[in-house]
Amino acid sequence: MDSLCEQNTAVAWGSYRSPREAFEAVVRTHMKDAYFIALGLVGNREDALELSQEAFYRAYKHFDQLNDQERFFPWFYQILRNLCFSHLRKRRLRRAESLDELDSEPPQFGPADAFDPEMVAERNESKDRVWRAISRLDEKHREVIVLRHFRQLSYDEMARVLFCNRGTVTSRLYYARQRLKEILEGSPETDGFADGSADELRKGGQRV
Repeated sequence: MDSLCEQNTAVAWGSYRSPREAFEAVVRTHMKDAYFIALGLVGNREDALELSQEAFYRAYKHFDQLNDQERFFPWFYQILRNLCFSHLRKRRLRRAESLDELDSEPPQFGPADAFDPEMVAERNESKDRVWRAISRLDEKHREVIVLRHFRQLSYDEMARVLFCNRGTVTSRLYYARQRLKEILEGSPETDGFADGSADELRKGGQRV
C-alpha cells in the first residue's frame, strides 16, 4: 500500500488532457481518506461528507497554483482541516454533540475479511466511549489521533501534513494518548487505543 502522502505521485499531470481530468484522478485517490479524516474531526457523517466535498471544490479552484505533485495532500489537508475546525467553532458544539448524529457504524471500505460485524456489534458501546473521548480533545491533539489511528500515517507523513517536525508530532501524540487515557480511565479499551490498536475505529475507516 502506498503511503497517503505519496499516492498522488502516480498521477502524472501531463498525461491528462486537462487540469480537470488530472484533478478528478486526484479526487479518486484521496476521496476516502478525506471523508474519514473529516469524520474523525467533526464526528458526523453528513457533515464529514459535505466538508470533504467542499474541500475538494476549494482545492479545484486553486489547483492550477499547485506545481509540486508530491505536495498535494499536505496542501489539501490544510484546506480540509480549516473547514472542519471552522465548522466546529461556528456551531459551538457541546462536548458530546459530535456523537449525537453519528451513525452507530461508519461505512466500510476495507476488504471483506478485514471487517467482523459481530465484533463491531459487541464493541458499539466502547466505540462510542472512544468517540466521545476524542471529541473532548483540542484541535491539534484530535487531529494527530485521527491521522495516526484512523488513517495510519507514519510519524514522518504526519510531520509533512502538519508542517511541523517529527518531535512535535511525537509530543502531540503522546499528550493526546495520555489525555484519552485520563478520559477513559478504568475502561477496558483504554490501553488498546493508547498503544495504537483501536480496532473498532480502524476497521470503520481502513485505508485500502
